[in-house]
Amino acid sequence: MKQTTFASTGFELVTKRTRKREFLEEMNLVVPWTELVALIQSHAPVSKTGRPPFPVSTMLRIHFMQQWFGLSDPAMEEALHDMALFREFAQLDAGATRLPDESTILRFRHFLEAHQLAIQMLASVNAKLIDRGLMLKTGTVIDATLIAAPTSTKNSTGERDPEMHQTKKGNQWHFGMKAHIGADADSGLVHSVEGTAANAHDITKAVDLLHGKETDVFGDAGYQGIEKRAEAQDLEVQWHIAMRPGKRRVVDKTTRIGALKEKLEKLKASIRAKVEHPFRVIKCQFGYRKTRYRGLVKNTAQLITLFALSNLWMVRKRVLMANG
Repeated sequence: MKQTTFASTGFELVTKRTRKREFLEEMNLVVPWTELVALIQSHAPVSKTGRPPFPVSTMLRIHFMQQWFGLSDPAMEEALHDMALFREFAQLDAGATRLPDESTILRFRHFLEAHQLAIQMLASVNAKLIDRGLMLKTGTVIDATLIAAPTSTKNSTGERDPEMHQTKKGNQWHFGMKAHIGADADSGLVHSVEGTAANAHDITKAVDLLHGKETDVFGDAGYQGIEKRAEAQDLEVQWHIAMRPGKRRVVDKTTRIGALKEKLEKLKASIRAKVEHPFRVIKCQFGYRKTRYRGLVKNTAQLITLFALSNLWMVRKRVLMANG
């Protein structure tokens, strides 16, 4: 059946080229669909009876739109019915009598979680970026951010998510989880993601965020003492950890040594700043500020997918220019 677009429905004279359409067109060009679909297809079950399943490419596009626009399973189903743009991006025929419902979208997400395909998709995306020379992997910046979780107890169990915890940052208490990432020191692209409860210290996941080929690792003052931990003893890396704020304040910057220390701290801070960009993309661009599911496994899988998509978003201009 021939696919119908906006232009063929008679709206070509009145339809504005929206930012949402431009976003989807750009991401459609930079996402390595062939590699990702092949990866998922190798795990997909083969059904010989019943209605034919929706193509993996269609379900993957729907799954990615959920991440980009912060849509729940029911909201995604309604968006497919309401918005021709979403149906067009998902490669669904405009005249189709059957669209993926929320149960189908849910089962596809559970399928990705069961086979741990999120981490494999991140690796596949990064492999493409390395081939293009966009990720060097000679240095790593490590950092963590808090992700809030619903605090309401108005649910079937009458309690908050038991895998989430509260922690104090500054003078404010936060309830939720913590996303730990390891990013390329040159480009800021994420190569490692770990999810823990909010009360886990940043330093406990530091070694897990390294890919093993870096020579230098940068981190904020929260990683002070990492080189003394048992799991870091065999690593042949140079740790560049920020000085604690209290110690930095008492440095006499009028002396030659003090001025050099301050200059070194500013240099390390300029490199660490790159790790904040992925956090900004998933929180501000994709609107991910609160966990959607219960449990660390599901939310960590979503975080890995979000950071894989943030990598593509961050390099989209260079990829599009290279493709002409």
